[in-house]
Formats: sequence, C-alpha cells, structure tokens
Amino acid sequence: MDLDLRLVRYFVTVADELHFGRAAAKLFISQPALSKQIRRLEADVGGPLLVRDSRHVALTPRGERFLHLARQLLATADRMLREPAPHHLRIAHIFELDTSRVVADAFLAAHPGIRLVQSQMDSGRQLAALLADQLDVAILRVTGAMQAAHPAGWQHALLRLEPFWLVGRPGDPVRAAASVHERPLEVFADAPGTALYNVHGRYLSSLERHTGLALNWLGNPGTFGTCHAALTRAPGRAYLLEFDSYARRYTASGVPACRPQELQPVYPWSLAWRDGEQPEAVQAFLEIAHETAARHHWLHPERAGAATLWAPPEDLTVATA
Repeated sequence: MDLDLRLVRYFVTVADELHFGRAAAKLFISQPALSKQIRRLEADVGGPLLVRDSRHVALTPRGERFLHLARQLLATADRMLREPAPHHLRIAHIFELDTSRVVADAFLAAHPGIRLVQSQMDSGRQLAALLADQLDVAILRVTGAMQAAHPAGWQHALLRLEPFWLVGRPGDPVRAAASVHERPLEVFADAPGTALYNVHGRYLSSLERHTGLALNWLGNPGTFGTCHAALTRAPGRAYLLEFDSYARRYTASGVPACRPQELQPVYPWSLAWRDGEQPEAVQAFLEIAHETAARHHWLHPERAGAATLWAPPEDLTVATA
C-alpha cells in the first residue's frame, strides 16, 4: 500500500483543529469531502483514527500514535521538497487569546524581513509539534505531566501570568470587583471525562479543588465570536470566568466584567523551544517575547484589593524550576 501524503496532511489538520468544519476551511475543501478522505485514510491504515459524534471529534489511541508518526513523516517530506528557510519562523496560537499574538506583532514590527508562519494549536499539540520540528517556538501552559513525558529535548521560560475576570451578563451594572460565590460560575471548557478535556481543563479542575466551587462547564466554542454569542443567549444570572484576552473584548462590546475579590486566578503562559543552538530568528523571537512581557508587566498582573494570585501548585513548581 502507498500512503497518500495528502490524506496524512488532511488527518493532521483535523487532529490539530479537532473540528471538521474548521479543518475543512483551512484546507479549502468541503466538510463532506474531508470526511470522505479521512474515511479513506482509515481504510488504508486498517482502523479508526478519529472518534466523531455530533459535537466532538477526538483521537483514538491508534490515532494518537499515528499523529506522532504523521508529523514526523510530513516534516521529513517537507525537508525533502524544499531547502531550509532561514527567514521563516513557525509559531502557533490558541484560538484568539492574545499573548502569542501580541508577541508576534512586536516581532514582525522589529523584524519585517522574517516571515512568520502561524497555526492554531492547544498547549498539548504545540509541544508535540515543537518536538517534531513542526514549530520553532511555542507559547503554551507547561505542566508537570509534560515534563515527565518529555524530560529532555526542550526548554521553557515563564512569559505571562494572565489574569481571569468575571464576565457578567448584558445589562449588568459596571463593578470593579465581585465575589466568586455571588453567582454560579461558568467556564467555556470541556469537562473532565469528555474526549476533549485538555491542559486548560485540568487547570480549571485544580481551581475547583482549591476553592470548593462547582464550575458549570459549557464546552469550548473556541473563537471569541462564538463565545460572545453563547454568553448573550445564556439564561439566568451567572459569571463567566474568562481570560483577560477575551474579558476585555466583552467589555468593549458592552458586557461588563470585573475582578474576583477572594483570589486572582492567573494562567501561566511559557515560551518553549528545542534544545541546541538556536537560529537567529528564534533567538530574536525569544528576546522580543521577554521585552514584550516586561513592557506589559505580564509577570505582575493587577488584582482587586487584597486578592491573592493563584495558580495550580504544579504550575508554580514548573515556573520556579
């Protein structure tokens, strides 16, 4: 059997997006055509690589193994087809969260001659892509589990402690702060036990254990536009626990947000890069990232009154290490 690299690329795109519609848009084909090609690949390799239902797409155990090998195969094919591109730099973003985007804008302003190749991947996918030489730099949440699974071959440094806000409902009064116990607390994330439960979900689970709060898990719509639409349609009075990146966009749209009173959860974003001597473009990106963090005071986030900064204990261990 000859493995069709085009189908392998289709599979990797679906695995990165975990959504057939978004993957089809990135590949410039229709969703039914993409589904048909993935079924063809599964027939070629002799087993299912993805589990799909009306709401979710997830990798099977065989799909996880195939994805690792597929990234290596495509990286080798890319190197065979073109010369190394010293003026390219590959990074990824997590939906529309702004940490990586702010750094990317600062980098392009300082180095307009370097082409930035940008993708979308969550933290786990970014690390896998970095180690498979599919990314040059990652901006992600680094966990103890990641370090245990990959003890060598890469390095990381804390970049930002992004605060969370309490986003209200349209028509709520503007307030500086509110109690996390005042209303039910909602999160746009996939709950424990679901196929798409990920690094972000584990952060929220740790917050639940620390505070004793029972979060209302709403699934992960992804982009700000879909999150905004879901929030404005939501019934009842609640607060949405949301990243600073999105909370400021809610307030700009007229939906008020305030800081939590009791504690200030912060999400630790880190830079990650492979071991060894770094190309000039990577060195420049790392320097710009640290300069940007200092300029925006990313390691010293604001909070309400006496609220203490909080992050999962494992994150603090990773950061100090």
